[in-house]
Formats: sequence, structure tokens, C-alpha cells
Amino acid sequence: MRVGPLKRMTEELDLTQQDSDAGSEEVVLTPAELIERLEQAWMNEKFAPELLESKSEIVECVIEQLDHMEENLKRAKKGDLKVSIHRMEMERIRYVLSSYLRCRLMKIEKFFPHILEKEKMRPEGESSYLSPEEFAFAKEYMAHTEAYLKNVALKHMPPNLQKVDLLRAVPKPDLDSYVFLRVKERQENILVEPETDEQRDYVIDLEEGSQHLIRYKTIAPLVASGAIQLI
Repeated sequence: MRVGPLKRMTEELDLTQQDSDAGSEEVVLTPAELIERLEQAWMNEKFAPELLESKSEIVECVIEQLDHMEENLKRAKKGDLKVSIHRMEMERIRYVLSSYLRCRLMKIEKFFPHILEKEKMRPEGESSYLSPEEFAFAKEYMAHTEAYLKNVALKHMPPNLQKVDLLRAVPKPDLDSYVFLRVKERQENILVEPETDEQRDYVIDLEEGSQHLIRYKTIAPLVASGAIQLI
């Protein structure tokens, strides 16, 4: 993935991104499309009850773009009103980026045993839901948690009680929770599970642009594919 010429922030400052090596098959995004993808990932991560797949490529591209913009702003004419406008937009993007990463770290801290177990059971060749940095953080967080429990409480208990199953002790993400969503691509025959055993399963069609309140696990694959945006 690479970013094409930067046009969104105004053209007067000529904020451009260098092209990658010739012959590359990477997806070319305009800066506006890149920021839109970051905002979509942020909203989905913010409202999904589980940890979603890491968008590390988008994060890296945004960081590179911000660095490039900063270098161009240093060469801009001082006192130009456009410089202040660009800096405000950069701060907005930095807020979205930091909020996205902070939200992921909070979920890792909250559900770390289940996230690491899911990573352990991941089939070979399937993409990880964690970035390398997040995976290292999750393992370190689990090791520190186990050490803390052992030193503070477990070592004072009888030998047969000096182990704790974190998978059972730490709650799982609540996939039965309800989420608001906006449909980006029309979907047909979505199976909606009943609230009680007395009700029957039924299917619905999701029209493009429509908004709904639905149980998360019903539409989780559509969030992952990008057909649905959580709001």
C-alpha cells in the first residue's frame, strides 16, 4: 500500500508523497482515501466488542504521511494561514491514530488470555490479528500478570491452589452485545438469531446506506470484510 499525491490538505503547499519502486503492485491511495480508511478502522475498533484485525499497513502509511507533511510545513512561508489549517488537520489525524492504537491496547489488556489463545490456535498462513508490537505487548502483559498473581496471592495459598486459569478467570469479549451499523454494500439473506428459544431464526436484507441495531456476532464477518461500518 502506498499513498499518491497529497491533494486533500490543499494544493498550494504541494505536499506530495514520493512514488515507490517502479513495477510495484501495491494499492495506490490518495491521502483522503488513506485517512478515510484510518477513520473507518478507528470507528470499527471503537465499537466492536472484540479485537479486530490490525490495520498496521494503514497506520504505517499515515505515520509516513504525517512525517512528510511536517517536513513540507517546515519549508512553508511563515505566517501563512494555510500552515495553521494544515497543522490543525494534522493534529486531528494524530488524535484519530492515537485513539485507534490506544483502543486496541485497552482491549489487549482486557482480553489478553483469549487473544493469545486465539493467536496460538491460528492456522498456519492465516494473518495475525495482532501487529508484531501488539503480540509482544500481549505476551509481556500476560507474563507480568501471572508473576504478580503468584507473588501477591498464589504463593500464600495451599500448593493445590497455586495455579490460576486465566482463560477462565478473565471474561471473554461479549459477542452477543448489540452494535449500531451503517451498510456500505448491500447484503442479502443475513441470518438473525432469535432472542429466545421460542422464536425462530429469520433472514433479513441490508440495503446500502441503511442503519441498523444488530447483535454483533451476526454481522462480525461483514465488519471484517468492510461491507459494514460500525457507528
